[in-house]
Amino acid sequence: MSDLLLSQLFRPELLAMSAYKVSDALNMIKLDAMENPFIWPDGIQQRWLETLKSCAINRYPDPEARALCSALRKSNQLNPESPILLGNGSDEIIQILLMALPAAASVLAPEPGFVMYKQVAHSLGLNYLGIPLTESFELDMPVMLQAIKERQPALIFLAFPNNPTGNLFNKNDILDILSVAPGLVVVDEAYEPFADASFIGQLANHENLLVMRTLSKLGLAGLRLGYLLGNPTILEQLNKIRLPYNINSLTQATATFALDNADFLREQTQTICQQRTIVFKSLQAFNNITVYPSSANFILFKTLNVDATEVFESLKHQGVLIKNLSPQGKQLKNCLRVTIGAPHENQLFLNALEKALKASPIQTDSTY
Repeated sequence: MSDLLLSQLFRPELLAMSAYKVSDALNMIKLDAMENPFIWPDGIQQRWLETLKSCAINRYPDPEARALCSALRKSNQLNPESPILLGNGSDEIIQILLMALPAAASVLAPEPGFVMYKQVAHSLGLNYLGIPLTESFELDMPVMLQAIKERQPALIFLAFPNNPTGNLFNKNDILDILSVAPGLVVVDEAYEPFADASFIGQLANHENLLVMRTLSKLGLAGLRLGYLLGNPTILEQLNKIRLPYNINSLTQATATFALDNADFLREQTQTICQQRTIVFKSLQAFNNITVYPSSANFILFKTLNVDATEVFESLKHQGVLIKNLSPQGKQLKNCLRVTIGAPHENQLFLNALEKALKASPIQTDSTY
């Protein structure tokens, strides 16, 4: 197809975009996607399979996912009448939020941050503005507040903890943003299970606050289930955009079962947090990397005097896949992100990293 025809068919901002790519992890130790590395215990699996026998997959799923919403309210200690907007992963929630905005609306988010905020905003032709974090990956409040004043964003995304940096932004800074924001403020709590920090308790105090969560990091990534909490009037409008039957029957049944039997998920989360501490201390022992504290299930680190991409490729060659963030540049130059895996996976990663750092050529570029 000719470039001319493509330009006639599609918007310029879409043609300028790159598709989100997922690395092939076949036969690799997969530590690149913030997944829970643990499978379900045998007894839990058997009870789950028994539950699925009664799942009527010949019928459309419950469009309101009532049993699932009830389980989510109980899990989050919400009022039984609290509204919940469900999405096929947080990505669909982000898409619904941005589709609801006026065509000329501005969207603001700190950077580096979750790439889908920018990706979806650009795909919809919205005015996206990324505000750089400080060198220590904190919110640059003078710049943020000035941008809010000048651009009057219809929506602000704040990941808490932030991805890919892993840190929790200052809670008072977020409250200050909520107090001056002219539009919606979405606090993305995808990694809340590992952080023990949340803005759900603030929902009643700020009518423009929405809290977004997912079950993916908790251990149900294969289900693709995200949800949004907040002002009933706002969720009512957003629900008009949600496609009917967007949460399939198997997802509804499985997520409800998991939430009703969540003790094993909480135990796995505790293990991941314990392993995070072990991996963090082990990384600190390397003298040619800088490690950043994390409240999530991953750790960001920066290579010093060695090229991060060389380290990344060496790890891949050894069968360990992590995330190379260095191509994004700016604060992420020479940065890599590793998901916390099972104990044996973490040890294999640390062993492979030691070899990779020794094998990588020394760089003389003063920018490193």
